[in-house]
Amino acid sequence: MKKTDKRMNHKDVMGIFPKETEKHISLLKYSKSSCGVDFLLNTADSSEKLGWFNLNRQYKTDFFEFYFFRQAEGYMLLAGRRIELHSGMILVISPFQLQEWHVELDRLDYTFLVFQEEFINNFLSDKYFMYRMLYCYQHDYPTFFDMGAEDMSRFLGLLRQMKKELREPVADSYHMIVAYLYQFLLIFNRFYAKRFNLPFSPPLNNYAYQYKKLLEKHITEKTHVADYAEMMKISRVSLNKAVMREFGLSAVHLLKQRLLQEVKNDLLFSGLSVKEIAYRLHFSEPNHLMRFFKQMTGQTISEFVGSIK
Repeated sequence: MKKTDKRMNHKDVMGIFPKETEKHISLLKYSKSSCGVDFLLNTADSSEKLGWFNLNRQYKTDFFEFYFFRQAEGYMLLAGRRIELHSGMILVISPFQLQEWHVELDRLDYTFLVFQEEFINNFLSDKYFMYRMLYCYQHDYPTFFDMGAEDMSRFLGLLRQMKKELREPVADSYHMIVAYLYQFLLIFNRFYAKRFNLPFSPPLNNYAYQYKKLLEKHITEKTHVADYAEMMKISRVSLNKAVMREFGLSAVHLLKQRLLQEVKNDLLFSGLSVKEIAYRLHFSEPNHLMRFFKQMTGQTISEFVGSIK
């Protein structure tokens, strides 16, 4: 059998490339690199790599993104929200979230971390690990916030260690990078839980995280909690108890928030009419969608769209 070259290819590690997937939405996919296994992580400063922002255009990525902004101007649209960018802020983006950047790259100074979920899951053998991280696939609390210089320095220190292993790889670099990433994600989770006063206790089971994962996958097809309880082969009561314990929110609330996110995405990015969105997301008629939106946001659909664009 022919031996494979286990050295990491620096050019491949740094590569991210766009691929058109829909008429209006592109998908930026992370390229793969080899270090004995697929290597799906990168970190760098903007002075080294300006980034892959598809400026003034809607797109998704298939990886997690963390940005630590030392300097920032402009704004972006993310998850149906307009985010004003400024110095000293942190931004976390989960895979397949629709985003649109309105910035001038030469006015940004930041450090980024990107990685595919597969990268950490392959090491941990825990398919729900990223769903345990409170800042990932989060629809109730912001995933952008200010961070003090001391805290930011702590996280940037871990990213520098990862970057060193990427740039100067040796035989065990993959394991070192995973170890740094694992530490980074857990410390960031503690920070986020404290920042927003969220429940932070050891789970009794995986029901809440399984539910959260299924919502991300099936929200356009299944819009009732009972559907998910049936898929998980547990009762609605058991599901709701698990979700309440882990997130401090009801199963219905999580579903409605995720459904609301889908509605907002369609309103901002799809070009569909309210009637077409209602049909796609299984509302019995457009008026029910409009009533749902007003109850959830306190705004009419027209007010929401006008406030964003």
